[in-house]
Amino acid sequence: MAPTPPTDAELNVLIRARLAALGIDLDQLPPGTSPDPETGSPGRDSVLASLRSFMRGTVATLAAYQLPAPDGTDPDTAKALSQQHVPVLYPSNSTEWRKA
Repeated sequence: MAPTPPTDAELNVLIRARLAALGIDLDQLPPGTSPDPETGSPGRDSVLASLRSFMRGTVATLAAYQLPAPDGTDPDTAKALSQQHVPVLYPSNSTEWRKA
């Protein structure tokens, strides 16, 4: 069974929770879709619509991305290769950090 995409209300809850974890309160924005004439801040509904669009499009695209594997690589191996850690500029520092 294919997963059902989230509703607008479910995405709003997710977006608000993620932003709240970062200390961002969307209730500080003016209500509705029109920007505040004094500050130019976008309306709360406009921001939520934009973030919902981002979540529905860009996040799924990024999540499905796989690093390219060499030609002729078995598809199962290619998927595993895409999960490898990216190279680190100073591996010794990273290694010591992970031991702590």
